[in-house]
Amino acid sequence: MSDLANKKCVPCEGGIAGFDIKEIHKYLKMIDGWEVKANDDKIYFLIKEFKFKNFKESQDFINKVGEIAEIEGHHPDIWFGWGYARIKIFTHAIKGLHESDFILAAKVDRII
Repeated sequence: MSDLANKKCVPCEGGIAGFDIKEIHKYLKMIDGWEVKANDDKIYFLIKEFKFKNFKESQDFINKVGEIAEIEGHHPDIWFGWGYARIKIFTHAIKGLHESDFILAAKVDRII
């Protein structure tokens, strides 16, 4: 794994461009198992599904993700239920991806 997990997310209030697809793929190589997708508005995001043995494990994982999100000041979209959790990350202020999104993904992977 890269050293992304050792970096700190930098709050973004907009005014900068999101990564282009070349930069996205460069950073995607530094995280494990995350997919890059785009919504109907062509806004790129990271998404990954995690599997667990039961609801409690999913909930414990999500609680840890929430703690990291608060510390980093970078908040993903989260869905979870019995045996799974899905995390979606992008920078809302720029409607796209930037380094902090990949940093948060690396920190989430470190939980497992």
